Amino acid sequence: MRSRSSFGNLTLFAAAILVCCSHVTAASVKLERSPDKIEVAIDGKPFTTYYFSPVTAKPYLMPLRTASGVVVTRGFPVVNDVSAGNPKGSSFEPHQRPLYFGHGDFDGLDFWQEPVFDKYYTDHGHQAYGHMVLKAVEQTDDAGDSATVRARFTLNSPNSRAIGEETQSFTFGGDAQTRTIDCEFVLYATNGPLDIGDTKEGTFGIRLAPELSGSHAHMLNSDGAVGEKAIWGKPADWVSYSGTIDGKPVSVTVFDSPKSFRHPTTWHARAYGLFAANPFGIREFTKDPNKDGSWTIPEGKSLTFRYRVVIRDGEFPASEISEAYRHYAGEQ
Repeated sequence: MRSRSSFGNLTLFAAAILVCCSHVTAASVKLERSPDKIEVAIDGKPFTTYYFSPVTAKPYLMPLRTASGVVVTRGFPVVNDVSAGNPKGSSFEPHQRPLYFGHGDFDGLDFWQEPVFDKYYTDHGHQAYGHMVLKAVEQTDDAGDSATVRARFTLNSPNSRAIGEETQSFTFGGDAQTRTIDCEFVLYATNGPLDIGDTKEGTFGIRLAPELSGSHAHMLNSDGAVGEKAIWGKPADWVSYSGTIDGKPVSVTVFDSPKSFRHPTTWHARAYGLFAANPFGIREFTKDPNKDGSWTIPEGKSLTFRYRVVIRDGEFPASEISEAYRHYAGEQ
């Protein structure tokens, strides 16, 4: 016959297992398609929306939420409306969407900034703007605990001449504490070689909420570096921002895949809330005129970028981030 203390210990052990499992049980993911967007819900709660309206220069995800519903990204622009922002702010930057992929120099065209916001930027004029046009939504699968969206776009010049194509793929998942997005972006040189220039204005970007920016920002990378000065322009496996929103601790972490171009990527990570992986801005990051991060994709070839975004309620200690990254890298 077991003692009461033994039964008590077993009960506590079982309870601990239940608590642990509640954090790792995968959530159900559902997609809802509309003409210009796809809404993503996880466990019946809104997570994000994928927008690809023809009136915007590039597609984007907005907003990004934690499992408990805390919005961790900036609240503007909504389509091309920036009324929620402050045009006089030093980090207004309306072209920085909540989550997007773009670069300041594809074949000499700017796919990072957007012409609709030129009224706020009088100094732009060094190059013409490009814009992305939806060619097809190639995949929308929601199979229980994950959902995948893949869309193909043409990369167009101002006179609508295609200079190449791009696919964007997102696989969404989560559990009781975490939301994840596995991102893949593939550039295709379909219309001759595609030249990608060395500029800091790029490439895979997230614009965070003000509570994770400025004096509130806590920035950490996989080498243990802390703060913008130590992280900006440096290569790293991952970068994480953490802080408190509405009294709740949250974090947003981006993993660079070992199979992504120029892994480990360099980071255009700023304390004002721009969180970007940019493997091309080597000259600008190092201020060394003898270095060149540009790249040319030969005609008929492609270039692939892969990242995982981890959005978490509560603390995400560096040791746990490193362990999660090792698991992610092992899957690649």
